[in-house]
Amino acid sequence: MTDDQRRDERHAVNAPADVAPELVEDAAGAEASSEAGASSEDDATGRPLPRVPGSGETSDEATVPPTSGSNDPGTRADHTRMDAKPIRFYRGEEPERDDGERGDGAGTGEDADACGCGGNCGCGHEREGTTDGRRAAAPDGGATPANVDGEGNLRDLEFTPPAEGASQDLEDGDPTDRPNPPGGVDLDTPGYAIREGMNDIETPDGKTWFMELDAAVVDEGRCIQCGTCVAACPSDSIGIGEDDLPELVKMCTGCSLCWDFCPRGGLRYERQWKITGGEDNVTGAGDPITEFSAKVEESWRENAQDGGLVTSVLIHLLEAGEIDGALIATESEEEPWKAESFLATTPEELIANAGSFYNQTMALGNLDVERWAEKLPEKDPADLSLALVGTPCEIEGIRALQDFEWDYASQEAGIRAVDYTIALMCTKNFNYERLVGEQLAEKRDIRPGDIGKLDVLHGDMIVYDTDGNLLLEEDIEEFHGAALKGCDECADFTGYCADLTVGSVGSSDEYSSVIVRTERGLKAWDLTEPDLDYHDLEDRSAIGGLQSWDKKKAFASLERPFDPDAPRFIEYTEHAERYGTEPNPHEADH
Repeated sequence: MTDDQRRDERHAVNAPADVAPELVEDAAGAEASSEAGASSEDDATGRPLPRVPGSGETSDEATVPPTSGSNDPGTRADHTRMDAKPIRFYRGEEPERDDGERGDGAGTGEDADACGCGGNCGCGHEREGTTDGRRAAAPDGGATPANVDGEGNLRDLEFTPPAEGASQDLEDGDPTDRPNPPGGVDLDTPGYAIREGMNDIETPDGKTWFMELDAAVVDEGRCIQCGTCVAACPSDSIGIGEDDLPELVKMCTGCSLCWDFCPRGGLRYERQWKITGGEDNVTGAGDPITEFSAKVEESWRENAQDGGLVTSVLIHLLEAGEIDGALIATESEEEPWKAESFLATTPEELIANAGSFYNQTMALGNLDVERWAEKLPEKDPADLSLALVGTPCEIEGIRALQDFEWDYASQEAGIRAVDYTIALMCTKNFNYERLVGEQLAEKRDIRPGDIGKLDVLHGDMIVYDTDGNLLLEEDIEEFHGAALKGCDECADFTGYCADLTVGSVGSSDEYSSVIVRTERGLKAWDLTEPDLDYHDLEDRSAIGGLQSWDKKKAFASLERPFDPDAPRFIEYTEHAERYGTEPNPHEADH
């Protein structure tokens, strides 16, 4: 090997690891052109080359440019090529050496190795993740980000969640206020027309939006507050407003499901009767398996409605392991005699909430199992089993939803979990404010806190005080103004789609009428029957007569034909034509 080759090899070995190969080649070429003992020459840029000793030369004057980055004048040649060594910089404070001193790169000898550059400059520091955990230098000589280890792997990160309802402290006032909004524009929930104007896209064929449901049902006062639209929405765009009515809480996708499954919108409920119960389920009181008049003999029945059958059936289903809970109604803590949805999971909770209320709870909009997770057993949601107690329209809604398999978003698991349905005989339901607030408190001076029991029996509204004394007994028609308008269109007094129907019509005082409609309903009855005082239904004609009256009322109120053989879903355009509602309210940004 020639002296020139040895010098080339030695120079390559001593070159910094992160010096570009072409710079090494330039430096090697400079050595080859500098003979032992010769003076430095200028490179192509005009800069002087460092003095490099020749083979066997030991002159103290000849020095090799250091690769450590040390700026000590005693160990660094005056003409070191600055573009051939890494550049050091620190973010914030400079690192400390193992001996506690700052690694400022100003030391000599052993101290020179503690330059703090992190390991890529050749000073002897270890890379992070290998020995002493120091931060490795980045390829450009700087420190790597703190969230990356020496091998470039992302560490576990902790993020500070953004503050809610707060902004920069620029001025006093509500940070959620929008300054100078355009007049007449709802900034919270833009309608379809905004998207249409921005994208120049026409409404796709076959789409029906929540705005249609809102215009035809909610705004027209026809909503029966069953909650089916909330349960059907796959994007969780529909919520429950402070007025206990459905409202849009984020952008509607136009999937049509809220319209299709609304019993006062797109769902032809009489067709659902036939799909659920067969050909005979559209005449008289349907085609039940069997019927009874029954009552509970336990002492807790005193607080129950009529014979206490619903509570007893649910207790037996729960104790037999048939269900994990039952969605029922409970009294609001803030407003006396206002019903709210409640998931009972113990016999004690069922007994404590025995009795009836006369306002809807948007029940199907409260089937999100995550909401009740703390009360339910820890099992796969697909394995949960629930019972649902509701009005006939609510049972129609859940049956229709269960007939189809698709994603119901947050309500899907709850809808699938409903295995037992109990319908309460119903001719009409009421708006809470109009019934308890206006009709009873304002017009009749019966305060909510003084009411011990409400009942609708034999066509009368009956009110008792907390001591059981009769306060009011008056024809139910006197309270028609407080009833939900949409109830007038319902012909389903006995809950054709339920497993069990329970009510007071057809039985004497303290007994409940029980209609068993399905095999599952019969199973629930068989579990409960040993603890009941029961006999054959006392007055079938009373139930049939009220059912016929309910149908006549519905036929007079419906603006569409009553047809159990027609398609299950009614197109919005057909409904709008018959009811005189706006054909395409979403285009007007309703």
